[in-house]
Amino acid sequence: MMNARKHSPFLVALAAALAMPVAFAQDAAAEPQEATQEAAPQSQSLTWADLDADGNGTLSKEEASAVQSLGEVFDEADADKDGQLTADEYRAYTSKDDAGTPEADGGND
Repeated sequence: MMNARKHSPFLVALAAALAMPVAFAQDAAAEPQEATQEAAPQSQSLTWADLDADGNGTLSKEEASAVQSLGEVFDEADADKDGQLTADEYRAYTSKDDAGTPEADGGND
């Protein structure tokens, strides 16, 4: 029994030494994953809710400016000129814009 107690500190030290590389490997593996999670939202498409910072259901010119192309057409798309772009106004704007675009087959029939 005395012999087992002499080996206990050695076994604890050995276990700690063997566990340290595993702990460091987990930290290293976690870092790229965190960087990927941070980069993911930038590569995904934004939704209306993502842009609607105040959550009121409409976009102000400032909120719409988060997407350059939307900020550029905001005044034209804001049909009632109240400074707030609704989803319906934006859909109507894009439908009107799409109707004026010639078809890929050579034009409107």
